Amino acid sequence: MIPYKAVIFDWDGVITDSVGVKTEAYAQMFRKYGKEIEKKVVEYHLAHGGVSRFDKFRYFHKEFLGEEISEEKVQELSNEFSELVFQKVVDSPFIKGAVESIQKAYKQGLLLFVISGTPIEEIKLIADKKGLSSYFKEILGSPTKKEKWTEYILEKYALKPKEVLFLGDAEEDRLAAENNGVDFCYIKKEVEI
Repeated sequence: MIPYKAVIFDWDGVITDSVGVKTEAYAQMFRKYGKEIEKKVVEYHLAHGGVSRFDKFRYFHKEFLGEEISEEKVQELSNEFSELVFQKVVDSPFIKGAVESIQKAYKQGLLLFVISGTPIEEIKLIADKKGLSSYFKEILGSPTKKEKWTEYILEKYALKPKEVLFLGDAEEDRLAAENNGVDFCYIKKEVEI
């Protein structure tokens, strides 16, 4: 018997093999600024999985292009990004064993949640199109940070931190779990070279 009452899942890289889709979208969007900027954007994205695209766009423009951008511009870039990735994420294959693990945990009566860096309405729609929405108590996303969502789940569902397991593949996931006293399990996809 699993000693937990609830499991929090990240989405990209934990449920679907969709990290590469987003990496390519960032590269495509910043390619026009030259190879060096494109490389920095990709490296930052890969090193900061789980950070919302809103925060990434602000960072890329400020740190790599030397410009502050308006919230309207951030939203415009986010919309462009959504157009590039949405259907590709929906079409991405499941991580091996992910669906079976979700179904097993659900049958055991655990409360299941998704906390993603993807905008909340978009991740809800993706989960719905992948046929998984009904398994999750709540599907949560950006702009609210993962740490805040984890705290929200603990409070709303009266869960003790040690009753919750967070499954993630990024530092942002680990920190959200750690800063709330929740156990964390790092999901690593096999890399073939």
